[in-house]
Amino acid sequence: MATIRDILAKKGSGVLTTGKESTVLEAAILMNEHKVGALVVLEEGRIAGMFTERDVLRRVVGQLRDPATTPVAEVMTTEVVCCRPDTSLEEARGSMMMRRIRHLPVVGDQEEMLGLISIGDLNAHERTSHEQTIYLLQEYVYGRV
Repeated sequence: MATIRDILAKKGSGVLTTGKESTVLEAAILMNEHKVGALVVLEEGRIAGMFTERDVLRRVVGQLRDPATTPVAEVMTTEVVCCRPDTSLEEARGSMMMRRIRHLPVVGDQEEMLGLISIGDLNAHERTSHEQTIYLLQEYVYGRV
């Protein structure tokens, strides 16, 4: 059974982060520069929240806040759902669907951050798996080409 560890092995453990004191504008610029939809918000090395595109739409634009003066701490999502490296991909996908979230930080036994996975990572892994299955089935049905 495939696990989050399998995705991190291919993707790597790099995670973009920001601090609670950063402004929404600074965080949005960082997200745009790196073409990502979320940042992990750290406080003293620990996960304090997530700052996502959805937070910008709902809590900044939707509430007519000024992104240049609004701190991330005021608009970030503070209820952060995390997973472990040995979490199955099915469990991770189910958690994301149930909670309607698109990013899961991956944490270790000491709650240290090991990486971040997105629904796009899960979809890409599933697509690759399906492509391999199709190839093997074609080989079985039609013989080696």
